[in-house]
Amino acid sequence: MARSASTTPNRWLVCLAGTIVMVCLGTVYSWSIFTRPLIASYHWTNTETTWAFALAIFTLGIGAVIGGRWQDKVGPRTVTTVGVVLWGLGNLLAGLGVGTLGAPWLYFAYGIIGGLGNGMAYITPVATVTKWFPDKRGLGSGIVVMGFGLGAFFYNQIVSRIGSFAAAAKHAGAYVAASDAAKKAGTAFDPSQIPAALQVVPADSAAIAAVFVVSGIVFIVLGGLCASLLSNPPAGYTVPGAVAAASAAGRSYTPGEVLRTPQFYLLWLMLFLNVTAGILVVSNAVPIFSDLTGSTAAVAGQTYGLLAIFNGLGRFFWGAVSDRIGRNLAYVLIFGIQVVVFFILGGLHDVGAVSACFALVLLCYGGGFGTMPSFNADYFGTKYLGVNYGMIITAWGFGGLVGPLVAAKVKDVTGSFTAALPYVAAMLIVAAILPFLTKKPSGQTQQTVPATT
Repeated sequence: MARSASTTPNRWLVCLAGTIVMVCLGTVYSWSIFTRPLIASYHWTNTETTWAFALAIFTLGIGAVIGGRWQDKVGPRTVTTVGVVLWGLGNLLAGLGVGTLGAPWLYFAYGIIGGLGNGMAYITPVATVTKWFPDKRGLGSGIVVMGFGLGAFFYNQIVSRIGSFAAAAKHAGAYVAASDAAKKAGTAFDPSQIPAALQVVPADSAAIAAVFVVSGIVFIVLGGLCASLLSNPPAGYTVPGAVAAASAAGRSYTPGEVLRTPQFYLLWLMLFLNVTAGILVVSNAVPIFSDLTGSTAAVAGQTYGLLAIFNGLGRFFWGAVSDRIGRNLAYVLIFGIQVVVFFILGGLHDVGAVSACFALVLLCYGGGFGTMPSFNADYFGTKYLGVNYGMIITAWGFGGLVGPLVAAKVKDVTGSFTAALPYVAAMLIVAAILPFLTKKPSGQTQQTVPATT
């Protein structure tokens, strides 16, 4: 039975709650602040360390499918609550066990348990808030996914200022710099040659573990409270100005019908390529920034934390822009801007110039997520949005494997990340063709730009 107007939740409160949930989940994008401390504390390679993040993003895609199907049956509150608890539990268990159980435990706790929960909790606010904004889908979905991008902004600023963690990052920076220098010179790496004041100490691993544990507790409490405020709009819900947008949507496709359309695979490929490019930078942002500019780990971590706001703003900005110019053209611009950035980034060493390039990559990376939910709703309707968008989100999971692991492998072999950048630019040139090939299914009105007020 539909709820009366007096009992219908305020859609902006639902949007705010969903956004805060996303902030908790988006801290996964802060992974790069852990990369060097973990390498130095446990003598892992970049590839070994990056596997934890790659698995988290891969299982996030799987969790999105599970959450999408489940929330269509039981609603968003239950699914989001379970998701944020699993995400928090993954962080908590990672901190409790990584020191004694090593990398496999980190992969299991953070990568699998945490990643699955992250995906389950991610898909539900996106689908829910998009339904609450039938008049401005790009704006509504853009706001809520902006929270995911802002997670790293808040998290980096907090964690990088914790004294014990900052000391661990400083020691790790010296360790990795000496290791990279030896690799480039073709000589054996001798950690004992690092000055005593910069030597890695046992307290460093304890500081890393403590951050994981406390983070997990915060995610469970704060995320759980906000998840309790989520609900779907009542049947037949609409707002003034939504008539044109709703009529343009046409019918809703079932998941089985979606999988039989070429449009699904084109949208999937567009998101996959955008994720592969952007997450290559996101997953290794702090060490890449340090390599290019010579900045310390502390400076690089805080700078990236500030720049992470562009990941969030991009989701809102491109979502709103796509309401005006159309989803296809928005994606063409998202790809095109990054082509230029990836071609020039490897040759830049000025802090300001590198920061500007990072900001543009993050703006476009976030923009892919800010635009795709509305792309999906325009093409396939909103009735099955949770599971339909969840299937497309698997592209995020696969991109999360490819981008970070390629970057880490290049770093381990060459001592630098820059060799991978021109290849990413070439990939994005091909990607920019895809939006021109992508048209609405025949069952939907062929309208390029959704009506707005």
